[in-house]
Amino acid sequence: MTKLHFRYGTMNSSKTANLLMTAHNYIAQGRKVLLIKPQCDTRWEDNLIKSRVGCSMETNLILAPEVTNISSFLNDVSCILVDEAQFLSRDNVNMLRGISMTIPVICWGLRTDFTTKLFPGSQRLMEVADSIQEVKTICVGCERKAIVNAKFFRDPEDGSKQVIRELSGGTSTQIELGAEEKYQPMCWQCWQEA
Repeated sequence: MTKLHFRYGTMNSSKTANLLMTAHNYIAQGRKVLLIKPQCDTRWEDNLIKSRVGCSMETNLILAPEVTNISSFLNDVSCILVDEAQFLSRDNVNMLRGISMTIPVICWGLRTDFTTKLFPGSQRLMEVADSIQEVKTICVGCERKAIVNAKFFRDPEDGSKQVIRELSGGTSTQIELGAEEKYQPMCWQCWQEA
């Protein structure tokens, strides 16, 4: 039975590594996968889905927010795998919801931003996915489960870090790509105390 799956986790929970392992398993069985990433994911080369552990694969499709039909890419596809699903538009998710009636679709992404608010793509996936699974990791400050994508500002003068908790006048936006230099996974308690 085909489904729409949403697998969410915080930063550094191995979401992309999981996607790449899933793709490898399908390909090793001689099956065709369609690898998708959102247009705004420009951290690596445009055509790559890359994990911080070093493995990568070329994407088959870079999805712009206004795209609502990818039928020309679906020939003989056994599964659709989507990285950075939090950056999908609601229309993108609605399209994938329709496709998942005949082809399995698995999306990996963050659930919330650094202010603990849902991303639009994640919100829509939480609303319509058949299966929602958490990809777990631990807090950088303790041994508890991480649930917050903590964003930091590093003072250029003394190197100290301050947690940023809200969008503010031009200094922070919901979508600001980065890795460990800007974000760390934290539990609620450590995030509140930071």
